[in-house]
Order: sequence, then C-alpha cells, then structure tokens
Amino acid sequence: MFDRLLDAGFEIQFASHARAILSVDFPDIVKDLEAALLTVSLPITEIVGSGGGEAQLTQRLRRAFHQLGWAKRNIKIEKMVDGVLDDTATKTHEIDHFFMTDLGNFALEIEWNNKDPFFDRDLENFKRLHSEGVVGVGAILTRGSELQASLKDMVRGWAERERIASFADLKGLGFKRPTERQEEIVARWEERGDTFPQAWSAMFCNDKYGMATTHWDKLQARVRRGVGNPCPLLLIGLPPSIVDLSA
Repeated sequence: MFDRLLDAGFEIQFASHARAILSVDFPDIVKDLEAALLTVSLPITEIVGSGGGEAQLTQRLRRAFHQLGWAKRNIKIEKMVDGVLDDTATKTHEIDHFFMTDLGNFALEIEWNNKDPFFDRDLENFKRLHSEGVVGVGAILTRGSELQASLKDMVRGWAERERIASFADLKGLGFKRPTERQEEIVARWEERGDTFPQAWSAMFCNDKYGMATTHWDKLQARVRRGVGNPCPLLLIGLPPSIVDLSA
C-alpha cells in the first residue's frame, strides 16, 4: 500500500489497524490520495517566501483534494438529557477534508507549517469523532523528517545561487525588513566565520520551520504517547523530493 509514495521518499505510518481498514473499506481513497500526492511540487522560492496566510502548497493540496470530493465539513455533536438539549455539551468539529462512503468516513488534515499544538487538536478531534462513529480513519499530512532536516541546506543553496550577501539583497527581492534580533543573530554567526547565506538560512529556518512547528517528529511523539488513540490513523510525511530547487 502506498508503494509509489514510499519509492518517492514519503514517510507512511499506520496506527490502530488503519492499514487494514484502508485496504478493505477505502481502496479508492488510497488510490486517489496516492495519485494526488505524486503530483505535489514545491518551488524552493515558496519555502523562502516570507508572506503571511496559508502556504501556496497547502492551497494547491486543498484544491486537489476538493476535486476528489473531499470537502471541508463542520460536524456538530449535541447531547440530549431527558428530551432537553444540553447546550454546554454541544461540540463542533471542523475537518478540512472529509469524505463519506457507505462503509465509513475518511478525514484528512494538512499541517504543512503550523504551531505543533495543532497536532493535539487534530488527533483529539479524530479521537472524539471516531468514538461517535463519525470517522473511520483520520489522516494527517505534514513535513517529513528528511524534508525537515534538509530545509537549511536547501535555503542556503537558494541564497548562494541568488548571490545573497546581505539583508539589503534580500530586501531587493521583496523580503521584509529583518527584526533587530534577526540582524543580531546573523551578525553574531558571521563573526564566528559563517557566510551570510549560512547564517541567514539557519536563522530563517529556525524562525519559520523550527522545532515548535508541525513536522514528522512532533507528530510521532504525540502518537507514541497515545494522543488520538484508538482512532485509526494514517500519517504521511512529505519528502525532500517534492522540492523543485530550480524554481
């Protein structure tokens, strides 16, 4: 299962019998998900982009999943006590990509680059919705461990290719003015012998894609602790091979 993704370097993990459920009840979902992910491409310029809002990669993935019919869904769970609605117990769960089948429902969340507590939110939502019979398998897509480890080298390579030698060069490419803290970090690392591309890429990746953001290792730590259990889970880590270093 997902052999082509594995060959392309994707990290795949199953929990709580998700592999068996996917193979028997959701084979079409497996096929469609694999096909969609094999088309993923991420220009290096999007990794170094400093704009706010949702990442362009996430937007492209959302469009691809929407074309599959995996639309956003808000699920409300209400509690009745002796015929009276208990408003204090009403819960609403938003799922970014939800697909209903006769054999059960599939839910998918994309966490390309968020704060890592979003993993807790996603997994706990899956757990609650699974206990209510709403979700058969919950899936999370995030940066894989190899991609996370490769980001600094990729960003440094881009800076060297573009001959970036100062913050002024970055400003000329549309980057925001650095904070005083960022300038101090880069200057300190340059003083110890790093080139500007080395110092800036390390600072940039620590700030934008640091350990407190959503990536494979943070997701794994939560699953090992049992967060989301016993909901069947499919975990997918995006590999370095999706990055187009020439774009």
